[in-house]
Amino acid sequence: MTRVVSKKVKDLANYLIEAEKSQKPINPLTDVNPDLTLDEAYEVQLQVVQEKQSQGVKIVGKKIGLTSRDMQVMYGIDTPDCGHLFENMIVENNHEVSFNDVIQPKVESEIAFVLKKDLQGPNVTVEDVLQATDYVLPSFEIIDSRIKDWNVKLQDTVADNASSGLYVLGDKPVSVDEVNLPDISMKVYQNGQLMKEGIGKNAMEHPAAGVAWLANKLAEFDVSLQAGEVILSGALATTIDVVPGDEFTAVFEHLGEVKVTFTKN
Repeated sequence: MTRVVSKKVKDLANYLIEAEKSQKPINPLTDVNPDLTLDEAYEVQLQVVQEKQSQGVKIVGKKIGLTSRDMQVMYGIDTPDCGHLFENMIVENNHEVSFNDVIQPKVESEIAFVLKKDLQGPNVTVEDVLQATDYVLPSFEIIDSRIKDWNVKLQDTVADNASSGLYVLGDKPVSVDEVNLPDISMKVYQNGQLMKEGIGKNAMEHPAAGVAWLANKLAEFDVSLQAGEVILSGALATTIDVVPGDEFTAVFEHLGEVKVTFTKN
C-alpha cells in the first residue's frame, strides 16, 4: 500500500530526525502543531522509519509503550502506544551505555518476545501471540525523548517512535510453555538498591495481550510483526530516571536477569 504523506508529516519527521542527529531536544510537536492528531503522529513515526530504512538501518522489532495503568495515569491517557526497534538500538547484556549516545534516558523493565511466525492483525489474540512466540527474555528498554524535558502529549511520544532509545535483552531464552507470564515477578535495582517491583499482569493483564494489541494497531497502517523480530511487551513498573554512573539490574522470576550501566562518556 502506497502511503500518501503530507508536507506537515514530512516536516515534523525531519524535525525529529534532526533532533536525533544533533542530540539536541526540541519543543513539543503539539506546541508547533496543536491540531496534530494521533493518526498523523503515527504517520510521522512511519515517515521517520522510512527515512531510516532508506539509509540502510534495519528494523529488528517493535515495542509497546504505556501499557501499565500507572504509566497511562502518569501521561493522562487510556491507551498504549507503539514504535519500532532498529539494529542500532541494541545494547548487549551487562554492557555500558554512554551518555553521549542518549539525551534524557529512563529505564523500564519488560518481558521481551522473540517471534518464530509473522503476526498480522486485525483480530490477533493472546493465543495467537503465544503460538507465534519462539521464546521470551527479560529486558530493559531505555526510553529516551527528542522532546525537551519529556514535555510530551501522546501525539508527541507516538511521533517520536514511542520515545524509543535503546534496549537490552537477557541471555537465557525461555519457552512460553514453561512459564505463566502474568505471574512472573520482577525486581529492579538501581546501584544495588531495590527501586521497583512488578508482575507480568501489570502489562495489560497479560504481556502477550500487549503484543496482540500491537499487531492489531499496526495493521491499521499495513504493518505486521515479523518472524525473528523482538517485541518489547510493555513496562511492568513505572520508569526510573537515569544519571551518569547508574547501574541497573532487573531480576525476573524464571527468566533470569538483565543489567546495564551508564557512563559519562
